[in-house]
Amino acid sequence: MSPLDEKLEPIYAEVLRRNAGELEFHQAVREVLSSIGLVIAKHPDYADQALIERLCEPERQIIFRVPWIDDKGQVQINRGFRVCFNSALGPYKGGLRFHPSVNLGIIKFLGFEQTFKNALTGMPIGGAKGGSDFDPKGRSEMEIMRFCQSFMTELYRHLGEYTDVPAGDIGVGQREIGYMFGQYKRITNRYESGVLTGKGLTWGGSQVRKEATGYGAVFFVEQMLKTRGLDFEGKKVVVSGSGNVAIYTIEKIQELGGRVIACSDSDGYVVEESGIDLDLLKEIKEVRRERISTYAKLRKDTADYVPKGRIWDVPCDIAMPCATQNELNGGDARKLVQNGVIAVGEGANMPCTPDAVQIFQEANVLFGPGKATNAGGVATSALEMQQNASRDSWTFEETEQRLATIMRQIHDRCAETAEEYGMPGNYVAGANIAGFIRVAEAMRALGVI
Repeated sequence: MSPLDEKLEPIYAEVLRRNAGELEFHQAVREVLSSIGLVIAKHPDYADQALIERLCEPERQIIFRVPWIDDKGQVQINRGFRVCFNSALGPYKGGLRFHPSVNLGIIKFLGFEQTFKNALTGMPIGGAKGGSDFDPKGRSEMEIMRFCQSFMTELYRHLGEYTDVPAGDIGVGQREIGYMFGQYKRITNRYESGVLTGKGLTWGGSQVRKEATGYGAVFFVEQMLKTRGLDFEGKKVVVSGSGNVAIYTIEKIQELGGRVIACSDSDGYVVEESGIDLDLLKEIKEVRRERISTYAKLRKDTADYVPKGRIWDVPCDIAMPCATQNELNGGDARKLVQNGVIAVGEGANMPCTPDAVQIFQEANVLFGPGKATNAGGVATSALEMQQNASRDSWTFEETEQRLATIMRQIHDRCAETAEEYGMPGNYVAGANIAGFIRVAEAMRALGVI
């Protein structure tokens, strides 16, 4: 990661002091600050009126207790979060994550990233993130419903289609969004479709929303490959994860002629050299909600299961980390480079550690950072908001075409910005600078208070 400009060093030091122990948030802030030194040198006025300091401080942080009753009649207590980071471009927009690793620092890192990601889409949406340390894994349908209802009983008062519009993330899919939307409707006595996105198609949802993050990541990598006269046809691809993002990343890669040979979950990974059977994967993960080891058991003659292994040991042409933050480290990056990887696209939020990103860039590997590559999900959420506002519904083909256009525009915006600031091919710098400039311009226009 590049050293910080001397004007930005004290700002980063203050971020460290005020947010002690929040390592992921520190990492996200430093990545952006390390990219914008050239912007400050070219436009010193961006450092006026504490603009950068304000950008690093959330506008609102909400922490609340979530009591709920399990199937044994015992009261359980979890903690809920919503960090509303920046609303200069529009209402807060960002997902909800239910996972035991969730804490304030994780949510702040995600909200900070979301601010720039949303800016890159060109849509009028600000940045936020939320969630809980509740673990839906192993919980019954009724337990998940009761938790979601209790969570929304507190959060609802902070939401609104012109204020803050959550969506899903890890542990929060269409089922959980449904339970939360039902509780919001019950409490408010209003059918405000635009207050949550990721809804079911029969009650205000958008076509392609389920597929959007995975599809969008593939569209972005496709554009990167084109800059070198390449495409997905015949390429071997490794996709980490096996949740929503990973599944639809795999689906679009297969449509484009690529061969996904490995995917994973938190217990291990499977390898099938002939290509992952997507229908079986969907059956296991979306219907049966079982572990990835089940895939190998059912495909015992063609697939191998590696418990607790590193999926990045599998040789591939293209790597798509789609699981969680900091899942791909420097050692993994070196292994991928040794095995001849040509492109890496982050389907998750900040899944590559800073040293991994540096290794890819030094090896001239095409690298798409998450705030650009996985922006398809929130872009389609904004399209869902548009449809809700106009009481309209678009076809799958129309919505996918809009998503593909947005992802091409994000790619070109990142590439052109990197070129303008003397770093051709550096999508990390291009994404950070382009996102920063759009948010900064809006903040300046709106004044200090």
